[in-house]
Amino acid sequence: MTGQMIITIHEERADDGRLEALSSALRRELMALDVEDVERVREGQAPPGTRAVELAAVGALLVIFKESAQLVTGIVTAVRTWLQAAPPGRTVEITLGDTTLKVASATPDQQEKLIAEFVGAMQRMGDTPADSPPP
Repeated sequence: MTGQMIITIHEERADDGRLEALSSALRRELMALDVEDVERVREGQAPPGTRAVELAAVGALLVIFKESAQLVTGIVTAVRTWLQAAPPGRTVEITLGDTTLKVASATPDQQEKLIAEFVGAMQRMGDTPADSPPP
């Protein structure tokens, strides 16, 4: 079963170019995981007279993956690790289904607890099945 997760980067005083650079850097990190794809989120039609077919939502990525609690945890952990090197004022929102996790300048223990609660909520909702033991 395929799952989708939206990851949105926010940074104080960042313009569209900065957010695009940040999302490209995070995309490279996420593509190193066992995900199917990481795409820019599309946000409707481009204005008449432009070449683009759709507008990209600046700073937003769509992660497509095979559903598993282990992979969701891996994605969230990769985002958190990427965020640790960030300057103050940067946050990332991770949305899976109707649940959103906001990762910011929490302590590592607080972040671990939030990640565990996020993954647990997904399992209880049935959106992310528990991993099967390896064959």
